[in-house]
Amino acid sequence: MKPVNFAYQRPRHFGEAMGLLADGGAHAKVLAGGQSLGPMLNLRLVQPELIVDITALDELKRAEKLGDHLVLGACVTHADIEDGRVPDVTNGAMPEVAAGIAYRAVRNRGTIGGSLINADPSADWVSALSALGAEAIVRRADGARTLAVEDFVTGALETVLGANELLEAIRVPAQSASAQWGYYKVCRKTGEYAQAIGAVLLDRPRNVFRAVIGATERKPLVLADARALFGGSDDLAQFDRGAADAMLQSIGMTDALDRQIHTVALARAVRQAAGA
Repeated sequence: MKPVNFAYQRPRHFGEAMGLLADGGAHAKVLAGGQSLGPMLNLRLVQPELIVDITALDELKRAEKLGDHLVLGACVTHADIEDGRVPDVTNGAMPEVAAGIAYRAVRNRGTIGGSLINADPSADWVSALSALGAEAIVRRADGARTLAVEDFVTGALETVLGANELLEAIRVPAQSASAQWGYYKVCRKTGEYAQAIGAVLLDRPRNVFRAVIGATERKPLVLADARALFGGSDDLAQFDRGAADAMLQSIGMTDALDRQIHTVALARAVRQAAGA
């Protein structure tokens, strides 16, 4: 099966792109890396009248440190992050996550913004960026808004992005040198989407202790204050699997095996963060 006919535009300026999206409305789709949109077009899961290719917009390829944050344009690829072609403020956390995404061919084309907009619960950046406390910068014709990644993603394959908006960039807070990070995912085989994801960030100098359980068929379960999983402390050795299991039950995960897999993923992320 092949896609139905559609118009194609590759704007050179941000304003032009916004104008095309405004004119196209709900009948327009944005193309960046194409790793998600391409298959959906071929299967006719989406049938747009207009494709707006944003890969010529330099604003979406920027990567710069601004104060205590790293700003990555939405069209920065996974390989850019993996290979160190962009700055890293996460002590290696983001390059490690990028290197584990699918296959090299996908990482060469796939973009951090495209992954986030697709909002697949099993995708790496949805969970990893939530754990890192990252923010999404959303641009519209009359200005921009910034919101936490866990608020940008509203559900499985759902975001707050409106028809006339573009995800412009991701803002990632810089970690202190002593920050402890763990990220673990369960996959049937290399390159597949995850069955379960666990992530934890403990950065005592910044008073940050976050944990995320992802790949739950919904938006990630984000704990901005993860001490509830550690007996009220910030001691990684005090991880309570029972507390994690109870939280998974509270979001409607009724299958005991599913809960166990997700709890194990988080436990292994905790061990990694603890250096065990």
